Parts: sequence; structure tokens; C-alpha cells
Amino acid sequence: MKPRLQASLGQQLVMTPQLRQAIRLLQLSAVELEAELATAVESNPLLDWTEPSAAEDEPRVVVPSGEEGGGSEAGSSTEAPVAEPEWTMDDGETWYERVGPSDHDEDSPAAEQVADAETLLDHLLWQLHLSPLSQRDRSIGVALIEAIDDDGYLREPLDAIAASLAPELSVGEDEVATVLHQVQRFDPVGVAARSLGECLNLQLGTLPDDTPGKALAAQIASGPLERLPRVGVAGLANELKLDTAQVDTAVQLLRSLDPRPGAQMGAISTDTYVTPDVVIWRQQGLWRVALSESMRPRISIHRGYEGMIRHASASDASYLRGHLQEARWLLKSLEARGDTLLKVARCLLKQQAAFLEFGDSALRPLTLREVATEVGLHESTVSRAIARKYARTPRGTMPLRAFFASGIDTGSGGEASSTAIQAMIRRLIEAENPRKPLSDARLAETLKATGVPVARRTVAKYREAMSIPSSQDRVRMA
Repeated sequence: MKPRLQASLGQQLVMTPQLRQAIRLLQLSAVELEAELATAVESNPLLDWTEPSAAEDEPRVVVPSGEEGGGSEAGSSTEAPVAEPEWTMDDGETWYERVGPSDHDEDSPAAEQVADAETLLDHLLWQLHLSPLSQRDRSIGVALIEAIDDDGYLREPLDAIAASLAPELSVGEDEVATVLHQVQRFDPVGVAARSLGECLNLQLGTLPDDTPGKALAAQIASGPLERLPRVGVAGLANELKLDTAQVDTAVQLLRSLDPRPGAQMGAISTDTYVTPDVVIWRQQGLWRVALSESMRPRISIHRGYEGMIRHASASDASYLRGHLQEARWLLKSLEARGDTLLKVARCLLKQQAAFLEFGDSALRPLTLREVATEVGLHESTVSRAIARKYARTPRGTMPLRAFFASGIDTGSGGEASSTAIQAMIRRLIEAENPRKPLSDARLAETLKATGVPVARRTVAKYREAMSIPSSQDRVRMA
């Protein structure tokens, strides 16, 4: 089997331009990826669109042979008969196409197919609420995140953020700094930095220790970074009394990092329709997951131009070889993107099969860290893989982030997700006597009796999050 770009996207030793490209492609939504590919085809003469065959008019999903996700055997849903092998990877690995649920969702409600706008603020708050923090630390985290600008930098001093929490919370600068270190571990890597040097050092910290030039790059980012444009690599090498080649390696590593990590998280317009990235369906009593047909690369290398390299002049051959290398890396990056997305989707299906079976009330607590540990990826890689990605399921098209939830300990020694608790509260309110609606305290007592001990204020918070009026307002409405 030919070597592949590693699907983890985080196990490479050097932050090469090719790795940066793979990371960037991973975090793009399906709509953004299509635009990215269109730009690549337009700018690279060795790339061309592949025309779909007549057999591809039906909605399909692409499934690696023998690698479908499994799950609960109960219930029934759309069956997907196996088709014959349709195409083969260059390394001889056979892939199959299966007829599955429609990728276009013609029968789904229109609102279901519209993307929710997601900003950097939304992305960071979602990660914060999945983190194992106390309510006090979460409040500090919210204040920190709200102070981060669109580029991902924290411009407010820590003492000002501490003061903004008063009088509800009396916190010191050290306590704010402790929570800041937690926020700085979120995706995108480098977020919540207070300077360019700190931003670059946060990104360097995620690279393996044996990455060439890492230690020197960290030293430069912490000190003489601002002088680099003025003195250049040679001047910096002279200042540090080091070999020019060593300094150049470190500087190239720094240049491969992202100085504006927050800019990656542009908001999706609220009128953008969703193209599912993965499809989840039931086959022979088992849950299955596969990449949707839209995730199959629609570009290929133009063989005519590739053949011209052998007969072209030296300058033309060099030009074509450069574009050929770019084209190959793009195709490898697309393959790595699909591999990573499928690996994460399989884990989500394994962990949340009951959620697909029974709905929100069966959603179990699941964090980025748990998924990252199970699939052998970095948390930031998992976060990128699910950001603005959608799954077509028998329950409708939903964002992959819907499979995650924070948890609350139950009386039986397990955990219940916040989403499941909200579903319980909604059911209790829907079944209540309209003339004697349940108060938040009564709802908390009922939940406690079922083994889910939550405080009254927690019930009130969940009720308000679901836009359900208080018991006094509900009785007036009745």
C-alpha cells in the first residue's frame, strides 16, 4: 500500500505547507470545500473536474469495504443494498458504493437543511460547556471568551476581566489566568493569546518535541520576534550567535503557523443550505455510517498536462512539476480529510447509537477529550473535524456537534447529559396540568426522584435555554 498523508493530521513531525493545507481543508464545511476546490481547479492547470457517470445520478454514500459503523440492532429504517465495486484507489484498496438515504433531503423540511450561523464565540463557548469545569470557572471562561476579538486574540487585561465579573463573582487575576490557560487549549490552536508571540508559542506547544527548529522557534517567538522583519534571518543569527541555517529552519517553522487563528471561524450565512458530510442509516438491524457522495473528490489530475512534462522545456517542465506536486498534495489532503471525518463519525455513532434510536433523552454525556482519546487524535483535530459538519440521519439532518453533551452525575453512579435532562424537563412540562404548572423546584424534585439530582437553579437555566416560560407565566397563558 502506498504511503498516505496521515489521517490524524496531528502526528506529522513538521508543520509543512502541505500539513497546513490538510488542517485547513479539515475544518472547512462542505460548501466551503466546494468553493476551495473550484479555486484550485481554476488556478492549477493540472487539476480538472471529473464528470459524474450516469450511474451516479442516484444519491449514494461512499463506504470503505468492511468498515461500516455498527450499533443497536433494534428498530428498522432505510435499508441500503450493497452494490458492486465501483472504483478502486490507486493503492489497490477497494471502495464500495451503497445506496443510502438521500444526500439532498428533498423530503426533509426546508428549515432542517439550513445551516446555523457559527461564529468564533459560538465555537469557543461550545467547547467551554463541554469542559470539566466548575460553574465558577465557567463564568470566568465566558467572560474571557466574550473578550476575544475576531482574530482570536484576548485584548482585555486580566484585571479588567476580573472586575467585570463583580459583584456576582469576586475573583482575582490569578484565578482568571488559570481559566485562561484552559481556554487557550481550545480549537482553533493559538486562540486567546495576548500577543503574537504567545499565539505562536501556543501552536508550537502542540507539535512534537523533535520537530526541527521547535525549541529555537519558541525562543524567537518569546523574544526577538519583533526585530525579525528589521534585522532578517542573518541579523538574528548573528544576534543569537547561531548558525544561519538553524535560525532559518526555526523562522520557516514560525512562518508556517497561523498568526490569526480566529479568522478561520468565519460565520456561515443563515441562509446557507446544508450538504450532509456523512450519512447514517440502518442496514439489517445495524446502524451504519459513511461519507456522503458529496465528500467524494470531484477533481483529478489532468493526465494530458502530466504527460507533457517529459517533452517540455526545462522552464515549462519545472512549472508543470510544481503544479503537479500541488495537485497531488491536494488530493492526499482530501483523502486525509475524509478518513479523519469518517473515523470521528464512527466513534460518535458507537457512543450515541441510543440517541439515534430514542432521541434527546438518550443522549449520553460525551466530550471532545473522550472522542479524541478513543480515535487517537488531538482534541483540536476532533474539533476541526466536526466544525460545521452535518450528518443525514433517520431523525433528520443534524450537526455533528449535536452528538456531544456535558454531563451531570446521577444517583445510580452514571451520568445524564444536559440535553437529556432538558428533554426530561420538556416532557414533564408537556404532561403537566395547565392550571397547576410545575414550578422549577417541583421539577427538580421530580428529576431527583428518577435518579437525576439537579438543583432548582439548574432546572431554571435549562428551562430558559428552551424558551419555556416560568410556572407563573404558564398558568397565566393557560
